[in-house]
Amino acid sequence: MELRQLSLFRAVAEELHFGRAAIKMNIAQPALSNHVMALERELGCPLFIRSTRRVELTRAGETFYDRAVRILSEMELTTELTRAAGGSRIRQIKIGTVYPATMGMLPLFLGKIARKFPDVRIHIASGNTGDIIRGLDTGQLNLGFIRPVENIGSLRFFSVAHERYLLAVSESNPLASLNEISIEDLRDQKIIAFNRQNLSYTERYFNGKFEEYDLTKNVAYSCDDTYSLVSLVSAGLGIGFAPEWTTDIPNRSFVLKKVRGIDFKIGLGIAWSKEDPTASRDDIVEIAKSMVRRG
Repeated sequence: MELRQLSLFRAVAEELHFGRAAIKMNIAQPALSNHVMALERELGCPLFIRSTRRVELTRAGETFYDRAVRILSEMELTTELTRAAGGSRIRQIKIGTVYPATMGMLPLFLGKIARKFPDVRIHIASGNTGDIIRGLDTGQLNLGFIRPVENIGSLRFFSVAHERYLLAVSESNPLASLNEISIEDLRDQKIIAFNRQNLSYTERYFNGKFEEYDLTKNVAYSCDDTYSLVSLVSAGLGIGFAPEWTTDIPNRSFVLKKVRGIDFKIGLGIAWSKEDPTASRDDIVEIAKSMVRRG
């Protein structure tokens, strides 16, 4: 069994399509298929369920994928550790981000990284906080812009900003014309809330706040992301709490309003593994610290 075979298997497992995986790995599709079949013969079990319409991992394939990712990540980490010990420069930085929450922060960070390391390659991947932490743990990511977490094991987190959420109401909603909105003004409103496949930090935060202010029974619609939330608000289906950066959305048909007595803020920061020689460099940590926003 060779590392090249593991890399080819990982590509197929992630793409679930032999053609796309072949393009990604710059190999002919028949050759890719042969490598995977050789791997299956060596293991003595099928790794994929193949049909004319789709490709799926078998249970054995899922187990092998998890182990293969860790093995390949460990080899990549070993390579970077050796290069760092030998004084080599950073070649690539892989960043995970809870987009679009990082819209106001990520461009600034990337600009600073690009000026500090003009020859480095940068790869950006989106995901939730849990996905990004797993990526940091396995070495698939070097840095992550995530919601607050504790420093556990090799994981390190540095708080950078707090994102303020205001009440989003459509321009046609009577609340839009009020100079001041109170909690009582929300009692007869339908609320649009976040409801993701994996319970996110933001979703847990607002679930708790709605319960605290006795608004849970008002939740009538749900969505996965901020853009969907403001679209539902713009359509006049209800109200929802949206981050301040949504005021920059062009041609919007909603307004953001403060609610008296409510100050919803959600933390955002940078996470990395102290075992990662790329992320643990003092200069990268200092770039992160220079981005602290108060408020």
